[in-house]
Amino acid sequence: MKTHLVDTFFRNLLAIESFASIDSSLNGLQVDNDGAEFGKLAFAVDANLETFKRAAAAGAGLLFVHHGLFWGAPLRVTGGHRERLRVLLDRNLALYAVHLPLDQHPEVGNNAALAELLGIENLEPFGVYHGRKIGYKGTLAAPLTVEAAVKRISFADRPPLGVFPFGKTECRTAAVISGGAAGEAAQAIEEGVDLYVTGEASHSVYHQILESGINMIAGGHYSTEVWGVRRVMEKCATELNVDVEFIDVPTGL
Repeated sequence: MKTHLVDTFFRNLLAIESFASIDSSLNGLQVDNDGAEFGKLAFAVDANLETFKRAAAAGAGLLFVHHGLFWGAPLRVTGGHRERLRVLLDRNLALYAVHLPLDQHPEVGNNAALAELLGIENLEPFGVYHGRKIGYKGTLAAPLTVEAAVKRISFADRPPLGVFPFGKTECRTAAVISGGAAGEAAQAIEEGVDLYVTGEASHSVYHQILESGINMIAGGHYSTEVWGVRRVMEKCATELNVDVEFIDVPTGL
């Protein structure tokens, strides 16, 4: 493989350009290699020093992440940022990042994966962000308790950040937005769903969800965004016939 071929594959799969006007992430190839071919791709949630070193040690030539290094403004190449770039360049490791296009994607996206884990059917777009709906909602295939929902979405059986069982004992409808979307609980309340699943909790929505009688799970920003990365990894293994490896560096947040 070469980076330009992988870039073409990801752009065709994830419709990266469609989010250019609303996503501050520099989606796409963030750091190139020197043109060398490679036979292995690594996948992770976050761009960080530990992940870079582990991906390089595993023999990967390109690392795909959800949260990259560049977010809408140039960074001085000093301190920790310089060290991260040094490791990428010294190891000839390319870095590829995809943010909102991966959250929203109807097949391999974080939110589509969460919806499938929960057994949500009759999917509809949900959760307006800068004019685009990036999550999903629908009816549950079978009534689901909050405790059962937690077990279904917990990656590697890691505990969620917070569980707020303020609604029905058995949920029949649910909505999902991975990552930092606690504020979108207001939209879940407005649309009358029984269970809202996101990554992060927020003090500012606690009384709102309590008084509205809705169940909410804050599964963890990291843990709710493992799923899309892993789906892209599986697709690459199948369609590109390339070796792949997931680099698990959980934050607990």
